[in-house]
Amino acid sequence: QVQLVESGGGLVQAGGSLRLSCTASGSIFSINSMGWYRQAPGEQRELVARIFNSGRTIYADSVKGRFTISRDNAKNTVYLQMNSLKPEDTGNYFCHVVDSPDNYWGQGTQVTVSS
Repeated sequence: QVQLVESGGGLVQAGGSLRLSCTASGSIFSINSMGWYRQAPGEQRELVARIFNSGRTIYADSVKGRFTISRDNAKNTVYLQMNSLKPEDTGNYFCHVVDSPDNYWGQGTQVTVSS
């Protein structure tokens, strides 16, 4: 079993920045990729960004140029640097880890951007 601990959410004004962190621990076998999803009230959970072992990254179109995902393999930690935040970025942000053949979700951290 793998445990994920997220931190870094909070309340910020539009145009501000936040940095999310997610650390994986436990019976880690081989992490393939780590990523962040978000879910706004009444909406489906959507991919924000993902980083693969190769270093390749993918981003939702809505966050390209504003968010940066990075990873510290030695610490099994993934980060999401969020700049130029907008009210529409508000939501519960979930860490997701693929540790083949399983995958795991964090408990979520709330990000609220005020206008």
